[in-house]
Amino acid sequence: MSQMVGSGRCVVAVDGPSGSGKSTVSRRLAAALGAQYLDTGAMYRAVTWAALVSGIDPRDAEAVAKVAGEIDLEIGTDPDAPHTRVDGTPVDRPIRGPEVTAAVSAVAAVPWVRQLLVAQQRKIIAAAGRIVVEGRDIGMVVAPDADLKVYLTASADARARRRSAENAADLSATAADLDRRDRLDSTRAADPLQQAADAVVLDTTELGIDEVVARLRAMLDGRVSA
Repeated sequence: MSQMVGSGRCVVAVDGPSGSGKSTVSRRLAAALGAQYLDTGAMYRAVTWAALVSGIDPRDAEAVAKVAGEIDLEIGTDPDAPHTRVDGTPVDRPIRGPEVTAAVSAVAAVPWVRQLLVAQQRKIIAAAGRIVVEGRDIGMVVAPDADLKVYLTASADARARRRSAENAADLSATAADLDRRDRLDSTRAADPLQQAADAVVLDTTELGIDEVVARLRAMLDGRVSA
């Protein structure tokens, strides 16, 4: 394993609920490995943004699927400078806004949208060779043959505090929104959020980012049994 991580192909799948630390951990790990980084959630957020800008109800599966098939979605995989563009327009800021956040679970539940984006994600992974991929269905659906599958979690309170601080938002409102998204993402019919049977579960409640990244690198190097 250590030889593969040192120079060859390496795919790391990072799954888990909102506020578990997926994005920061995945970017740091990718940078440490000299690998690329793919935020699959940003792709669903981009489709959501495009639907909202077009005046489409995110619960209208047929209309949302049509938008997803028509837009030119570009996602950068440099862990130091990831970016997302829709038809050439940078959307990194608006896709993190409250309107998109409130609607993204509905869009991500549309089976055809998932089928389309999963196909794009697999192409990116195949072309990258060395990549850390984060999302909610990576280990189960997108990259079931990943070299390391990680399911990051944390207490509900810790996740709410982190996301509230990140967005400068009310703590109780953030906690309620995370609970809503977790429930929707875990119960959708198409590719629900769930832990792969062979994933390493890592609770980040009491861990700093550097410690989490160090543990994952150790797992990849074969120093810790995964």
